[in-house]
Amino acid sequence: MTDRQMLIGGEWCAAHDGRTFDRLNPATGALASRAPAAGNADVDAAVDAAHRAFPAWAALAPTERRRRLLKAADLMDARIDAFVAAGVAETGATPGWIGFNVTLAANMLREAAAMTTQIDGDIIPSDVPGNLALAMRVPCGVVLGIAPWNAPVILGTRALAMPLACGNTVVLKASEACPGVHALIGAVLHDAGLGAGVVNVVTHAAADAPALVERLIAHPHVKRINFTGSTHVGRIIARHAAAHLKPVLLELGGKAPVLVLDDADLDAAVDAIAFGAFFNQGQICMSTERVIAARSIADALVERLAAKARTLVAGDPRAGHALGTMVDAAAAARAASLVEDARLHGARLPLGCRVDGAVMQPAIVDGVTPDMRLYREESFAPVVAILSADSDDDAVALANDSEFGLAASVFSRDIARAMAAARRIESGICHINGPTVHDEAQMPFGGVKASGYGRFGSRASIGEFTELRWVTVQTAPRHYPI
Repeated sequence: MTDRQMLIGGEWCAAHDGRTFDRLNPATGALASRAPAAGNADVDAAVDAAHRAFPAWAALAPTERRRRLLKAADLMDARIDAFVAAGVAETGATPGWIGFNVTLAANMLREAAAMTTQIDGDIIPSDVPGNLALAMRVPCGVVLGIAPWNAPVILGTRALAMPLACGNTVVLKASEACPGVHALIGAVLHDAGLGAGVVNVVTHAAADAPALVERLIAHPHVKRINFTGSTHVGRIIARHAAAHLKPVLLELGGKAPVLVLDDADLDAAVDAIAFGAFFNQGQICMSTERVIAARSIADALVERLAAKARTLVAGDPRAGHALGTMVDAAAAARAASLVEDARLHGARLPLGCRVDGAVMQPAIVDGVTPDMRLYREESFAPVVAILSADSDDDAVALANDSEFGLAASVFSRDIARAMAAARRIESGICHINGPTVHDEAQMPFGGVKASGYGRFGSRASIGEFTELRWVTVQTAPRHYPI
């Protein structure tokens, strides 16, 4: 089934004016899905439905919210085949990647369910005699979630799981690259009995995105926004939100470095780098974009990494290849242009740079220097840049010479030494002797610098999706100076 619908106010519907748009399979060019192209009336209806549903959902007992979210998680697991079919067709990802998405997303719903009774407050000592002062966390209202295509089930679910647990209602703006996957997320929540209007999913044509997003953010009933996507678009979202004084959580681009110190286990480092750089064709915000290796071991590392990469072949995900396609041919062409620019400036390509439409084979770019675009620009592709460092201090300086600061990793057999480097890396996340690609539902997830601000993930995101209120109760007569 390729025809999709939007979920607004508990009903599956077409766009008000009947418009649709097509998403094509990046591997085959065939129709992957046909979805409603929402207009102003549709996004307004979605926000209004969420606003109407908010009082009842916010007042629901936390254990009942938990029960419904747990049911949604079970439904998501049960529908893994439908998610995989839609995800492979719409994004060109491998079945394994989409299956992993479903498993982690279902666990995000379970973790959010566990948080419904953990939204607590404080009793604060007051200097006023007989005054009981309370700090209380309460739901905000309607939360707008804007999710991308690259980890479609994980990021679509993350945009709404904790907002729902905190008692908010949600409008999910689906990605135009995976409307079917994001509609399936709405379906599991709707079928779990959350209630009409608690979750709404709107789909739209790519050309309409800027105007519709601006309208959604400006809607007076929208109280919070969360956005996962590029830093370029994140800055636009932030400006719109600031114009209306609305808090926004931004999880944006990355240029994740892996520091390989001279005492590192090279085999372990190579396995982690290959996974981090090439899994899902490097189209993950945490993907390993840079390897900063001690000069004494850099050549050996590149040799082993190239041998590993030769075993990872990209192609039509339905054919059982280790890697799938890029999201479209334009993304592959852009990444290839970064590699070619580096080559023209003197970089070496142990594997060459092989692109066929939306299919890009893994590329290693050795000897990257600051005069190359790849040194600073996020490739979002199966491309990894190799830099050499003369000391730990030099490696940390190279890692921090980036506008981004999402994920990082350090490899060393000396944990104290690795920790010393990790503490100085400017990133929201840092792993020691592990890959840059690592996410768990209960962990605080987010970046610094141009990788955004705010945190997703369980307890860390309670503050993002609640209001902190100060409430007092005067229990004894109070003296007034007038």
